[in-house]
Amino acid sequence: MSESTPSPQQALELIRRGCEEILLESALLDRLERGRPLRVKAGFDPTAPDLHLGHTVLINKLRQFQDLGHEVLFLIGDFTGMIGDPAGKKSTRPPLSRDQVIENARTYEEQIFKILEPEKTLVMFNSSWMNGMSAAELIQLAARHTVARMLERDDFQKRYADGSPIAIHEFLYPLIQGYDSVAMKADVELGGTDQKFNLLVGRELQKQYGQEPQVVITMPILEGLDGEQKMSKSLGNYIGINEPPAEMFGKLMSISDTLMWRYLELLSFRPMSEIEEWRREVEQGGNPRDIKIRLAEELVGRFHGGAAAAAAHRDFVARFRHGALPEEIPSMTLPSAGEGLPLANLLKEAGLTRSTSEALRMIRQGAVRIDGERVEECGVTIPAGSCHTFQVGKRRFARVRLQEAAGVRRQAGQG
Repeated sequence: MSESTPSPQQALELIRRGCEEILLESALLDRLERGRPLRVKAGFDPTAPDLHLGHTVLINKLRQFQDLGHEVLFLIGDFTGMIGDPAGKKSTRPPLSRDQVIENARTYEEQIFKILEPEKTLVMFNSSWMNGMSAAELIQLAARHTVARMLERDDFQKRYADGSPIAIHEFLYPLIQGYDSVAMKADVELGGTDQKFNLLVGRELQKQYGQEPQVVITMPILEGLDGEQKMSKSLGNYIGINEPPAEMFGKLMSISDTLMWRYLELLSFRPMSEIEEWRREVEQGGNPRDIKIRLAEELVGRFHGGAAAAAAHRDFVARFRHGALPEEIPSMTLPSAGEGLPLANLLKEAGLTRSTSEALRMIRQGAVRIDGERVEECGVTIPAGSCHTFQVGKRRFARVRLQEAAGVRRQAGQG
């Protein structure tokens, strides 16, 4: 083994980074010590084709396995996608049509190779084996698990206690996800913390089919820009990997100093030793904004290229730093009935002015900026679904996203 090749123990230390749980570490170390490339599985139901940084936490871990010399099995659940993962759901989830599944699967393939190495990635579809399974074989698979075990799952348990319907096909979802591991002969399976039950079903089924049970690795759910709730398009606190470079850069610069370290651990490919050195720099009086710039440049560069990252940095400096952007900007989501919200109403609702009349006066005085650009007209309407940084005067700032449908106003804290 060359000096540059990590030992099994060193590889385990690298894999531990950012993980919520590894079941079992001893089994993973044993497989690493055998010296053969591992088959590392992660499944994605093609229900949300636009990936955001929250999705990439798990994909980054897959890339780390690739860098260690292992093979990634990227499973697109085109069969299970027509069932719908009931994890965390309070009611039966409507299945996708076949056409929806195919279209969403295509967009996944386009996006994942911005992170993963194509030559070390095997993209698979679970319809490959599930479409060929007979009704008798599916019944035999169902016989390998009990209703009592299914009801141990938290969401099923709550729905059963509440008297909410649980469709039979929802019990099939974790069984089929588990059988995927059998069909793929997975050594390791990754998933979010909400997938732990399903991943453990895979271990159990592999035992029953005479295979060595897979190691289960759960990854944390990434907080969104608000630093509180999980990153989600529906909450408006997300950063999409296909967003324009300048917008992605600006959003990353808006996160809190505390959240910055969380993003560095889970999203950056920089060594943890380097990140810890940056932390010491900040503790000794360094400016956290310098660290955020490094993070923003890395992530924008990953998805848009180095030239785009450099241009986004220059744009940020020109538009914001010269305007004395504060270290932390309050971030919130506001409801928007119809197509948008008049700017004056938004400024009042965001707490940037005491009234709409004050807002109109500040606009006429040229004291209102959107993303660093001065607003010159009072009749501006901010479209639903958009997200911008608003400034009133020299000291009042807020990053506001308008929900596409009416909802309850939520103050999201510092972001």
